[in-house]
Amino acid sequence: MVKDKPEGPRSIALVGPYSSGKTTLLESILHICGETDRKGSVTAGTSVGDSAREARERQMSVEVNAAHVNYLGDDFYILDCPGFIELFQETENVLRGVDAAVIVCDPDEARAVTLTPLLKSLEEKKIPTFIFVNKMDKARGSVHTLFNSLQAVTERALVLRQVPIFKDGIISGYVDLASERAYVYKEGEASRIIDLPPEMAEEEGTSRFAMLEKLADFDDHLMEELLEDIKPEREEIYALLQHDLREGLVTPVFLGSAENDSGVRRLLKALRHEVPAASVAAARVGIDSTGKPVVQVLKTYMSAQGGKLSLARIWAGPVADGDSFAAGRIGGIFRLQGAKAEKCDKAVAGEIVAFGRLDQAMTGDILRTDGTERLPETAILTPVFSFALAPEKREDEVKLSLTLAKVQEEDNSLKVEHRQETQELLLWGQGEIHLNIAIDRMRNKYGLNVKARRPKIAYKEAIRKMATQHARYKKQSGGHGQFGDVHIEIRPLPRGSGFNFEERIVGGAVPRQYIPAVEHGVREYLAEGPLGFPVVDVAVTLVDGQFHSVDSSENSFRSAARLAMSEGMPKCDPVLLEPIYKIEISMPSEHTSRVNSIVSGRRGQILGFDARAGWDGWDVLSAMIPESEIHDLIIDLRSATLGLGTYRGEFDHLQELTGQGADKVLQQARN
Repeated sequence: MVKDKPEGPRSIALVGPYSSGKTTLLESILHICGETDRKGSVTAGTSVGDSAREARERQMSVEVNAAHVNYLGDDFYILDCPGFIELFQETENVLRGVDAAVIVCDPDEARAVTLTPLLKSLEEKKIPTFIFVNKMDKARGSVHTLFNSLQAVTERALVLRQVPIFKDGIISGYVDLASERAYVYKEGEASRIIDLPPEMAEEEGTSRFAMLEKLADFDDHLMEELLEDIKPEREEIYALLQHDLREGLVTPVFLGSAENDSGVRRLLKALRHEVPAASVAAARVGIDSTGKPVVQVLKTYMSAQGGKLSLARIWAGPVADGDSFAAGRIGGIFRLQGAKAEKCDKAVAGEIVAFGRLDQAMTGDILRTDGTERLPETAILTPVFSFALAPEKREDEVKLSLTLAKVQEEDNSLKVEHRQETQELLLWGQGEIHLNIAIDRMRNKYGLNVKARRPKIAYKEAIRKMATQHARYKKQSGGHGQFGDVHIEIRPLPRGSGFNFEERIVGGAVPRQYIPAVEHGVREYLAEGPLGFPVVDVAVTLVDGQFHSVDSSENSFRSAARLAMSEGMPKCDPVLLEPIYKIEISMPSEHTSRVNSIVSGRRGQILGFDARAGWDGWDVLSAMIPESEIHDLIIDLRSATLGLGTYRGEFDHLQELTGQGADKVLQQARN
């Protein structure tokens, strides 16, 4: 059984939903630990974190903020992660390199379900986790009801560590269930110990026994003590809490108010005594913390001047300034305190520091002296929203490509696509706000203004019936003229067949050397059919023709073929085709009916439902939806599902579009 307090530097991730108060909690921790003379404010723009202009303007975290504190002699490296769902990749990247996570949430039981994706990620990674219920000074419901709502969205056993003390309907303190001591909050100061209020005796006894029962599920000795009505020793309880947290068996739940510094010191004491040593996390990910230096890049920061900082977890050390890895030579080691960087000579295992000039290192990389392990593509969230980008100034096209590369280095959930079908440069991400943050960063940091708009849809066209066409291209302009004469058949092919060219020339009506030119001319025309879009699923057969021994050439037959196609295709009853995507939408079951309505309202065809594997109370809906209806689908899904709905999609087939929908597309194409 673990008993001694873990030693050495340890790293903590502050995670949780948007507006839960993570940055405020960080400010409280920094102030309590003496790192700041005055506690900063998110709304006032004075916080240590969120220093970027994009964060200040939105009053929310837009990237990971790094800080470090010393609490009662123990060093902690704290990573404050964005809570906005569209920035979840930042959190995912960070969780790979921390010793523990603190989930910050508000006391609204109805929003407990919003923690599900985060809890799932922490459980899969086997990361020790605490829950800090923030804003308890504004709580209105029952703590036990909230606790039950939280337990319903996690597989780990939750252990309530405190019960609140109320005075005149306001939380004035708490009872610590492990120590059986009562405390009263003192604003801006440490809580003061008091006698347990008599009216709290029954609730304290019931809540403490419930905590012990949870711990007894994992310890036979404690179970025997409870059955024999033996009161366990306090040290035994603390040892069990420490052990079960490290093993991922329980998640302790603390209460407080970061804005008032209430409960923050109690949380810090729990972190100090219960967060496992750095070597435990190293063993969890299969790294020998006593071997050669190993570091993992958790975040990449780029300066406007092009300098690069790689925020990294030291798995095995020490690492000194000037040391070399396979990805390059370290050009400076820095401990970050928000936007401030403190230069240091070396870092040891457990620390999270920033390295300068590791230009070859990417977010997620595990760096060794003899090699680099690259983050698998599956670890990057699937993009669900896109904008078509173009520089405001035409001469900035090269600068746009260079800037996008830098922005992608900072945020690896952004994806750039050069779509040949529509001749557009697309920036993909997790939502509209996510992309707007990236666009603002391009302007604020790199001085590049871009235009963003909804991407075009890659419509196609096909034909419904067969036609034959004769065309002659003849031109005389002095000297050799141009002459090409072709007879072609145009016929439709089954959907998805593409293009097929054949010839049935007999008797040398068209010399063999000119037949490829005929196919070339046909293909040139098919790039834009009579409706204005590329033509697919069509077969063209050259059946006859004529040539001139002097004036015929490849160019003349290519021109004749284009002319035949332009005259023959309108006779083939052309029809517009729109791309249809097969998508899978994941959402809590309670929101499935709303999602059904969203899909139906977007001309979607629902294929079926299934339970989401490993996610109790979640559904997966399969559907076919036109690409034109998918662009802002994620916005509606999140709006209808407390931000939890998401989807994956891929192109499936082309489908005829007729009626008013087709008329609208054709009208827009002409304008």
